[in-house]
Amino acid sequence: MFAQLAPARKAIARAAGALALTALAACDAVPLPNISSGPGIDTSEPVPVALLVPQSDANAANIARSLENAARLAIADLDGAQIDLRVYDTAGNTQTAAAVAQRAVDEGAGVILGPLYGEAANAAAVAVADEGVNVLTFSNNTQIAGGNLFLLGSTFENTADRLVSYGARNGVDDLAVLYTDNVPGQVGRNAIQSAASRNGARVVAAEGYQLNADSLSAALGRVKPLVDNDQAEALFLTDTWEGGLSVVLQLGPDQGLAPGAVQYMGLTRWDTRPDGFSLPGIEGAWFALPSQGASQSFESRYRSAYGAAPHPLAGLAFDGIAAIGALAEQGRSDALSARALTQNSGFQGATGVFRLRSDGTNERGLAVATVRNQQVVILDPAPSGFRGAGF
Repeated sequence: MFAQLAPARKAIARAAGALALTALAACDAVPLPNISSGPGIDTSEPVPVALLVPQSDANAANIARSLENAARLAIADLDGAQIDLRVYDTAGNTQTAAAVAQRAVDEGAGVILGPLYGEAANAAAVAVADEGVNVLTFSNNTQIAGGNLFLLGSTFENTADRLVSYGARNGVDDLAVLYTDNVPGQVGRNAIQSAASRNGARVVAAEGYQLNADSLSAALGRVKPLVDNDQAEALFLTDTWEGGLSVVLQLGPDQGLAPGAVQYMGLTRWDTRPDGFSLPGIEGAWFALPSQGASQSFESRYRSAYGAAPHPLAGLAFDGIAAIGALAEQGRSDALSARALTQNSGFQGATGVFRLRSDGTNERGLAVATVRNQQVVILDPAPSGFRGAGF
C-alpha cells in the first residue's frame, strides 16, 4: 500500500522546491516600512507597470512566459485604461531582482508586478520601499507580506478560513488536524489553527506524520479515539496528491476513520486528480476551489490567444493587471497606492473575485466542493463579491 511513498518523498522534495519559488523563510524576511501611498498617475496616459519574471532561469522560463502572456491578456480586456507593460528579467536571482526593481522605478514604473520567488520579492520590495512603490508579488508566503509588499498567490490561510467557517456554520467545529511533518504541512497546520480561532471552532488535536506507513498509521491511531468519543467531528488534512494524500485517504478508512464517522476536509486542491475519486476517504470530503466558471473562461481565452494551456500561476499576473486597470478605469490618480489597491470591494480576476488586504495578504472567493459518486459537486459556490472588511 505504501510502496508509492518512495516516489512521494521525491514529490515532497519537489513540492518543497516549488514552495521555495514562492516563499521565503521568516528568518530571512526584512521588515518593510508601512507604505500607504504610491506614485500618482495621469489616468489619460498609459500606466507604467514593471513585470519582473525569471525569463533566463532555465527552471522557470516557461512560467515567466505564461505570466507575461496572461498579463497581456488582461491588458487587452481593459476598457478606458491603458497599461505600459515593461518586462524585466530577474534571472531567478535575488540580487538581480532587487537591481532590476530599482532600475524599473528609475525608468518610470509606478508599480511592480512580480517577482515570482519569495526571496526575490522581498528584496525587490525593500529596494523600492523608500520611493513609495508597491510590489504585487506572485508569492503566497504570508511571512514576507506587509509594508509595500502584497501577495497575489493563494494562501493556506484563505483556504483554511473558507473551510473552517463553512464547517462552523454547519455544526462541524471540533477539528483534528493531520499534517505532513515538513514545512508546507506545518504552515498548513498553523493556518487551520488560526482559522479556527477566527471562526469559533476548536482544534482538538494536531498530529504530524512522516511519509511512511508506521508514522501515518500511528498518527491516525492517535486521532481515532477522539472521533470515537465524539471529541473530533472533522479530520482536516494538509497533504497533497504529489505527497501521500492518496495513501491517507485509503489508510484512514482502513483504520476505522470512515467518512460516515468523521468529516474529511482538505487544505489542498483535491479536484485535480479524478483518478483518486474512488478512494474511500474522499467520498463526501470538503475542499475548496476557485470559481469554476471564471477559471474555465480564463483558460479558454488563454488557449485561444496563445495556443496552449496557461501555467497554473499565470492567472496571478492577469489578476495584478486587472486590479491596476480597474482602478485606472475609475479615473483614480491614486490607483497605485495601498489605499486603492486594498479597496474592500476587491477585483474580478482570472479565477474569480479577490482582494488585497492592508497587511499584504489576500482574500480570494472560493467555492466549497465535495466528491459524490466520483464526481465533483459544489456545496457552496464561490462568492461573486465581498461584503464587509474581510477576516
